[in-house]
Amino acid sequence: MLSGPSTVFGLNPLATETVPSHPLGTLGISPDGRKFRYALNNSSAAAVAGELQQGRVEDTGEQSILMAVAAIGATQVTTADTVTVTANQYANGYIVSTAEGGTGNGYMYRIKSHPAVTAAVLTVELYNPIVVAFSASTQVDFVPSLYDGVTQYLASPTSAPAGVAVAAIPASSYGWLQTGGVGIVKADAGGAIAVGQGVVASNATAGCVEDVASTTQPVIGTAITGIAQAEFGLAFLILD
Repeated sequence: MLSGPSTVFGLNPLATETVPSHPLGTLGISPDGRKFRYALNNSSAAAVAGELQQGRVEDTGEQSILMAVAAIGATQVTTADTVTVTANQYANGYIVSTAEGGTGNGYMYRIKSHPAVTAAVLTVELYNPIVVAFSASTQVDFVPSLYDGVTQYLASPTSAPAGVAVAAIPASSYGWLQTGGVGIVKADAGGAIAVGQGVVASNATAGCVEDVASTTQPVIGTAITGIAQAEFGLAFLILD
């Protein structure tokens, strides 16, 4: 059974920490209605305040994985294929039944925990029970949480936008990304953004945004102020 979302009110969105105080993806709402998501920064570089962040690079190594038979109601499932993962590498992420041919396709289940294995089958604990039984032909993709190991949004993105850093989150630390409401963004060096104009992720400068005339990039929000090129300004964010 699905439970209500984990939501934090009265948060300090500028706070960072090395020990998590919330589950990844927890929704935070400020008194003025701004929305934030709790995230773990990557282990290589600090997040820069005002820059757009993305999920970690897609790992295709745990995709199209054959599963062992699992009955309706099971909260533990086991792979039939062997995999190599660290402990809880996909915790708070998902298994997604993807391929034609098996049963249970079109469903996704949130991962609670799993052990480390090396070239072995993997048993995964799920938050919610299986709705449609897995057959011996069922295949799944393992997908991490969008908020686990976020990095600067790339000009050639390797994941979806996760939110805008509102503070300098140190490497391997936890903090808040803004996803909704009035927030700060940085225009790329390609041109100014006019007030009232739609804002999209930049395909020219990592971590930045540009005007909506660039229609192939994800839409982030609408400019509340005019934003000079390579400078910061306000937009109404609509990622959440």
